[in-house]
Amino acid sequence: MTSIDRLAARMPARLRGDAWQCFALGLLAAVALPPFYLLPVLWFVVPALLARLSRSGGWRCAAWLGWCFGFGFNLLGLFWVTEPMLIMASDFWWAIPIAAPAIAVATALYMILPALAVFAIRPVNRAGRLSAVLLFAGALVLSNLAQEFLVTGFPWNYWGADWAFPGHLGLAMIQPAAIGGIFLLTLLTAIAAGLPYVGRRGWIGSAVLLALWAGYGFARTAAGPAPSSPYTVAMLQPDFAVPGSFTQSALQARWQRDLALTGEALAKAGKGNDIVIWPETASPALLQTDAAARSAIAAIAGDTPILAGSFRLAADGSMRNSLVAVKGNGPSVAWYDKWKLVPFGEYTPGWLPLKVTPGGGFTPGPGPRTLHVPGLPPVGPMICYESIFSGMVVDPRDRPAWLLNISDNAWFGDTTGPYQDFATTRLRAVEEGLPLVVDTNSGISAVIGPHGRVEATLGLDRAGVLVHKLPVALTPTPFSRFGVTLAGTLGFYALVLGLVCLIVSITVT
Repeated sequence: MTSIDRLAARMPARLRGDAWQCFALGLLAAVALPPFYLLPVLWFVVPALLARLSRSGGWRCAAWLGWCFGFGFNLLGLFWVTEPMLIMASDFWWAIPIAAPAIAVATALYMILPALAVFAIRPVNRAGRLSAVLLFAGALVLSNLAQEFLVTGFPWNYWGADWAFPGHLGLAMIQPAAIGGIFLLTLLTAIAAGLPYVGRRGWIGSAVLLALWAGYGFARTAAGPAPSSPYTVAMLQPDFAVPGSFTQSALQARWQRDLALTGEALAKAGKGNDIVIWPETASPALLQTDAAARSAIAAIAGDTPILAGSFRLAADGSMRNSLVAVKGNGPSVAWYDKWKLVPFGEYTPGWLPLKVTPGGGFTPGPGPRTLHVPGLPPVGPMICYESIFSGMVVDPRDRPAWLLNISDNAWFGDTTGPYQDFATTRLRAVEEGLPLVVDTNSGISAVIGPHGRVEATLGLDRAGVLVHKLPVALTPTPFSRFGVTLAGTLGFYALVLGLVCLIVSITVT
């Protein structure tokens, strides 16, 4: 008998059943994530989860049930991480069956704190159940914050992203992100979906909360799209295959495709204050040092600024994943180095004794910063993975006028990954009150207004160009001023309010 068999044998039969039920509830909760957005399931899932946690036999059992829920949720929510390994199956075949489960095992740990918060009070009346809802929601926010910062950080599958669905209602429901970021959306989701656990009055409370929430969102977006700036952004979506061939002929064909799409984008944009954007690593040339490549661009674009994804060889000899700005026939005018690298994909964490990153990996840049390109409004760049880190995408000492995210989601094919990434990235515009341009190799590319309104888009697995006016920024939002500190404070207040309800429940008892 294995150690796992012995542990299972010591558990009561009811608890073993609860573990499987919590796992199933986690799977069900994952269908609320993009691109499915089946949010109503949470109004069944959260009360059922709270009921099982409150009747668990001890803190270890509660932690186990919370982990089982988190494992099911993240297993289904993260299955897309195996897609790059399938693309490179000859090298990474061994990781295909274990990648998604291994990440789910780790990320499930963040559900233990909310589970223990519910178990700690073991509600016996209506006030106690309300306390459980508030403590669960507050602890979930604090767990989300921990997930963003601990180890390498992996802020994915947050419940707040469930509301970034298309349409006017979805736009209204993501507006609280301007106050407390994606974390406030998660807090409100957990409370609204958990209130039915209280009973009939809980259903009424949930409906009232949703009505107030939607009312705030509709009021904030009532003025319609943000005004347009004088600038026109023209984005290339070449839809290159990944990883692609590195033969000279293949690289040359890729380069000619970049130049041809640049000409097409400029023709579509017309003459004016244009900005041409190439997605992550679109350029096969090292634009910062390759004068011939910059001359070839200038022959087509003239003095129009090009913001291009390119590798960059730093002065210390390290390789960077970068955004390079070129204008005319001279040297590059600015660059930005990606600082939040993908663990195991772009670098190997220092605590791992083996180097598993192909080619030795990249060196990270110094952190978020604003690029000042002559003739353009200052821009806050993000490269791919960086856009999921709420409150960590803008240099607060040098606020940009717009945000730019370049990416290559072709690695994740037609899975849920690109849709989840787009939904989460979209929330950065609401949080910061800044227009956001998303340019990806294979889609989804878009121009997003500072309220999170998608004003123009080019869908997944399509090649072409997307041209649209750049919207104007809003005044700084509360979240842009206080960031995750404000989000943590809101989570803490939910815990305090939950403790107040606990005291009331004890008094009534």
